[in-house]
Amino acid sequence: MWGGRFAEGPAAVMREINASIPFDKRMWRQDIAGSKAHVAMLAQQGIVAAEDAAAIDAGLDAVAADYEANGVAEDLALEDIHMQTEAKLAALIGPVAGRLHTARSRNDQVATDFRLWVRDAIDQVLGALAALTDALLTRAEVHADAVMPGFTHLQSAQPVTLGHHLMAYVEMIARDVSRFRDARARMNLCPLGSAALAGTSFPLDRAMTAAALGFDGPTRNSLDAVSDRDFALDYLTAATQTALHLSRLAEEFVLWASQPFGFVALSDQWSTGSSIMPQKRNPDAAELVRGHAGRIMGCMTSLMVTMKGLPLAYSKDMQDDKPPVFECHDLLGLSIAAMTGMIASATFRTDRMRGLAESGFATATDFADWLVREAGLPFREAHHVTGRAVKRAEELGVRLDELPYAEFEAIDPRVNQSLYDVLSVDASVASRTSFGGTAPANVRAAIAAARESLR
Repeated sequence: MWGGRFAEGPAAVMREINASIPFDKRMWRQDIAGSKAHVAMLAQQGIVAAEDAAAIDAGLDAVAADYEANGVAEDLALEDIHMQTEAKLAALIGPVAGRLHTARSRNDQVATDFRLWVRDAIDQVLGALAALTDALLTRAEVHADAVMPGFTHLQSAQPVTLGHHLMAYVEMIARDVSRFRDARARMNLCPLGSAALAGTSFPLDRAMTAAALGFDGPTRNSLDAVSDRDFALDYLTAATQTALHLSRLAEEFVLWASQPFGFVALSDQWSTGSSIMPQKRNPDAAELVRGHAGRIMGCMTSLMVTMKGLPLAYSKDMQDDKPPVFECHDLLGLSIAAMTGMIASATFRTDRMRGLAESGFATATDFADWLVREAGLPFREAHHVTGRAVKRAEELGVRLDELPYAEFEAIDPRVNQSLYDVLSVDASVASRTSFGGTAPANVRAAIAAARESLR
């Protein structure tokens, strides 16, 4: 490739450290697409003869068919997917293959291929997140009025519904989707034609190649175009936030599947056993999703550290931009698929959830609110009155709605029998009708809105 300048070939270790074909071969489809768009533009502009362009285009189709059938060989002497493709093309059509690289550099070529790959990756993630959202909505709809304890500090706080709890993750995923969509829109400019760093003297039609590859237009600065990896960092940032949300959901499944909680039973498909303890059903898929989140965060950090000190324009450090993105994409895809499968197949033990919601004085706030509405107490005073009632119920070993009326009267004479109307968990969740609240009617409305958005 650069034999005119160098008298000797690279050392064996140099050849190995310099080669990126073991990982960038994943971009062969994008490399073929970029090359076909480039040669078509060269022909239209009269830079390459039409018959040469036709031969190159047909040859690229043949190379693509070979890759599809046999995979991409890892020839370290050819370094990367770009040189691999050019060498195979030359073997097929002869010296005319050398015209393909007119008016481009591997710098703008790889920047284009990588953008195309990340754009395709985003589309795959968006499809997977749609399936995960659908699974959550389906289960939330079934359990829109199933009462469970809501927690703060992992302590029983107020009753909510399982549907409302699952819909919280629908909201998180909707934000993840918006981040990926924003990243896709922001990256959708084409670097091809920027050449090595300064542009080219050939009369290119960069708008043509951009349109052929589905970009909104060409990049505006050649230096930035070849050295920019913000699009990869945007992808990694969105993926990290998604992984964080998946990890939180996975952690809840781990807790809920444990015997002290007993809120969920995972199907055999998403559980494993123990090599020594026959009774075990381990939530390993959820634990691995939780673990993958840390690795995905590491991928983001890796590329940020690589890019933080690089001067313009291209440096070989940037060859290390792809492994963290590829690793992240694989891990994220597995994590989303695993959570989708777990949610769709899990058995939620709503009787257990309801029992714990009823046993943790979770309707104490409802009593305090009743004192404000019905007895006219300031909320702070109502809070203290309710605290004394909870303490008394705890001493007697009863639920708050089981505390005898005489006990309530002894605590505060301003109560009346209607307070019992608000002390059940069903009354509590039904009363939470403020926008975004846990009332079953709210949950069903939120599900309908989310389904409309998903469509």
